[in-house]
Amino acid sequence: MKPIHRTSFLFLLCIATHLVGLSQEVVVVDSTGVAKGNEAEMDSVVQKDTILPFKRYKAEGVSAVVGDYVILDSDIDKSYLELDAQGISTDGITRCQLFGKLLEDKLYAHQAKIDSILVPDAEINSQIEQQLQYMISELGSEEKVASYYRKDNIDELRKDLFDVNKTLRLASEMQRKVVENVEVTPEEVREFFYSIPEDDRPVFSAEVEVAQIVIEPEVTEEAKKKVIDRLSQMRADVVENGASFATKAVLYSKDGSAAKGGLIAGIRRNSPFAKEFKDQAFSLLEGEVSEPFETEFGWHIVYVEKIRGQEIDVRHVIIFPEVSQESIDAARTKVEKLREKIVSGEITFSEAAKMNSDDIETRNNGGQLVNPVTGDTKFDLTKMDPTLSGQVYNLKPGEVTKIYTDRDYTGKSSFKILTVTNRLEEHPSDYVKDYEKIKELALKEKQIKAIGIWQDKKIKDTYINVNEDYQDCEFSSNWLKK
Repeated sequence: MKPIHRTSFLFLLCIATHLVGLSQEVVVVDSTGVAKGNEAEMDSVVQKDTILPFKRYKAEGVSAVVGDYVILDSDIDKSYLELDAQGISTDGITRCQLFGKLLEDKLYAHQAKIDSILVPDAEINSQIEQQLQYMISELGSEEKVASYYRKDNIDELRKDLFDVNKTLRLASEMQRKVVENVEVTPEEVREFFYSIPEDDRPVFSAEVEVAQIVIEPEVTEEAKKKVIDRLSQMRADVVENGASFATKAVLYSKDGSAAKGGLIAGIRRNSPFAKEFKDQAFSLLEGEVSEPFETEFGWHIVYVEKIRGQEIDVRHVIIFPEVSQESIDAARTKVEKLREKIVSGEITFSEAAKMNSDDIETRNNGGQLVNPVTGDTKFDLTKMDPTLSGQVYNLKPGEVTKIYTDRDYTGKSSFKILTVTNRLEEHPSDYVKDYEKIKELALKEKQIKAIGIWQDKKIKDTYINVNEDYQDCEFSSNWLKK
């Protein structure tokens, strides 16, 4: 049986984002999978989330105990089922490897509790609702989702998702804390690169740098006024006539929250919502409804349903102004003329972007796109968005694509042209040209070593009991404490 290497740990950490929830309870656990203590102990603990004190129990079907957490045999079984459900091949993934991954998750989560790393339940609930909405959109109904995951109902699935998401989030936060101060010096990067035999050095895929010009059909003032008037009427019906805000959201709102009556729970000041949206929501008292306001996503009204300290639950309605065919035709004509001027050499692509592009993020940089993953301007052709890749894959530097139509999640159309500003073909790694990529690899290696050192120490300091059925597993970490 092969050892479980640390590289396997990282791989499994990535694929476990939606790892199946905990199986039926054979011990009493709280919402993180932590076994509960007695009620007196619980009443004496004041916490901001649901992490509670621990008392150990012996239970049938327990594969291991890691600090405050238990791992059941069925957790490993269900891990296989979940990987299959995600379309991930389990060939070559042994039971010991999945067991090792669960041990690591529980160790991180246990240490997160000790270090007082708190993950608010509202954040987990918000994440679960997003997951459930995606599942429902894929399978068609709550009943089909529950059946697919072998649950009697959606609430049972929601509880299991809460358990596993809470544990994984705690583990993730703990791991982030372990590596947050790990850095590499230029000398360490150099030593890392030249320690690799020349024949074994990585080969980097072809990369391109891409610029764009985006022309959006104009939304007329008349169209905006219609939206504002419509939202104002909804607001008046709620405030003056006592109509249900939730019903308005179900009937008229144009985003995924409509099915829940526009409900968005657990919003905090640092939540990833538009600034204008949060400013409006946090300026209202409980039960108040905002005036219509605009964000980059559309026009809204917001109703504050509940205020809980630093968190609020809101309901909202979002609708979009209609764009006339006349505006659409004018936008296409504009981009056609721009393309003709660029191709004829009358104006450079960069100049045209700065003067005309409607994309605020790229306009001032001559339309140059920034890779959201790496933060630089290079895109790996094998990893970039398929739509973008299809447009520029065979494009030579300086060539301009044909005009194509792009649509955002609201259905709003815009017209785009692209150019490749630089192209780097597949090549063996070069210390100078590829320094940033090499630095990233060196940093990852140093982080893995830091994680290994931390993990070995915490294993020694933590109560860990592995069932005799898994004593023959070969782990890279000393889970068996031999």
